[in-house]
Amino acid sequence: MKYAPRKVYIKESGKYVELSYIDFCRRRQADQSYMDKLFIPVQGCLMEVVREQYADFYKEKERWRYLKKLDTNHKLLSLDGFTDSEGNVLDFIVDEAVDVAETFVHAVMVDRLKAALPLLIILMLESHGSKASEPSIQVYFNLSEPPQYIVYL
Repeated sequence: MKYAPRKVYIKESGKYVELSYIDFCRRRQADQSYMDKLFIPVQGCLMEVVREQYADFYKEKERWRYLKKLDTNHKLLSLDGFTDSEGNVLDFIVDEAVDVAETFVHAVMVDRLKAALPLLIILMLESHGSKASEPSIQVYFNLSEPPQYIVYL
C-alpha cells in the first residue's frame, strides 16, 4: 500500500478484531506469528484472509495490471469506456457498416440457388432430349440426397 491503512482486521477466535495500524505494528513486532498471516487491502484497511482468498485477490489484481499494460501497449479499447447518452455502460457496440439483414438475405439466397442449380441442369438436359439420371447429378454436385423438384425462390 502506498499509505498506512486506517485499520487492520485480524482473526482471533474465529472473529475479526479491529486494530489501529500502530497497534498492529506493535503486535507484529512482539509476536512473530503475525509474519505468517496474509492480508489484502480493502477500502483503505487491511484484512486478514486465508491463503486461497489471498491468492485469488492477487491473481485478479495481477491480471488487471497485465490487461492495463496490454491496453496501453496496443491502444486497445474497453467496452467499459463506452456509454450511452444517459451514462449507462454499453453491453455491445453496433457495427453500422455491416447490414446484418442484408447479409442474412444474401446467405439464404445463395443456399436456395445451390438447391436450384441441379434442377436447372435436369430441366436443360430434358429439354434438349437427353435424359439426366439423378445419381449422376448427385455425384456431380456432391449431394447427399436426390434433388428436389419443388424450389421456392
